[in-house]
Amino acid sequence: MSQRGWDAADIPEQTGRVAVITGANSGLGYQAARYLAGSGAAVVLAGRDPGRITAARDRLLDQVARASLDTVALDLASLESVREAAAEIRARYPRLDLLINNAGVMMPPRGQTADGFELQLGTNHLGHFALTGLVLPSLLEVVGSRVVTVSSNGHKVGRIDFTDLHSERRYNRVTAYGRSKLANLLFTYELQRRLGQAGAATIAVAAHPGTSDTDLVRHLPGWVQAASRLAPSQDAAHGALSTMRAAADPTAAGGDYYGPSGLGEFSGPPVRVRSSARSRDEWVQKRLWAVSEQLTGVSFPV
Repeated sequence: MSQRGWDAADIPEQTGRVAVITGANSGLGYQAARYLAGSGAAVVLAGRDPGRITAARDRLLDQVARASLDTVALDLASLESVREAAAEIRARYPRLDLLINNAGVMMPPRGQTADGFELQLGTNHLGHFALTGLVLPSLLEVVGSRVVTVSSNGHKVGRIDFTDLHSERRYNRVTAYGRSKLANLLFTYELQRRLGQAGAATIAVAAHPGTSDTDLVRHLPGWVQAASRLAPSQDAAHGALSTMRAAADPTAAGGDYYGPSGLGEFSGPPVRVRSSARSRDEWVQKRLWAVSEQLTGVSFPV
């Protein structure tokens, strides 16, 4: 680690590892793919738009001389698409080292997924829950394998209301986003508990990028954009370092959560950080898991 803190130079050699990254065509996912490919990993770029994913692959091939890249179509807002993508991934890669649940939507007007879920919860949490359960058999026997799920500082305003999980009575784009990001952490912690109890070789880790300049901000309400401009920010390449530390730091342990080290966790080199008390509520973790299994029809092999 440099005196400046953990950075790209600290990413260990990744040759021989296979990583799947959702939302890899831009922003944090693209930068994570660049770091991993540059370190020798074979990277599967997963995204909703085949054209954009192909274009991202071509850009990476220009930027990373030894890149080993593949693509798969994945729309997290459709369980049918998630199942098709998972089957394709498992057929191509019976052995996986990394699944990085990175893709997401942030504070759009109210919408629904193809399966009738509130768009942010359905995409950010339920889609990734289903994908993880479906590809987990490819990770379970691989020593050092990890499921990394990208949350947000926004999880701190999130609450899980099981009586209105899909915001049908009332929709607030900010709190609905917070709910979906809180769900990412609840999922990570419950997954890690189950992996640990099963004695699995896989661990579950989470990360957040602080305030990073990516395409996600396009839906932010005006007052949120104004407030975010007052906070320190960083580009996507630096924002993705939290994900990379969760994915590649040899000292990372199951249930760790990484974020920027600066004031308010807005920017700075990644360190272990502490999530909200609500995210650590075991009863909510277990109940959300059960509800997620019911909604997606996906059960886990642990």
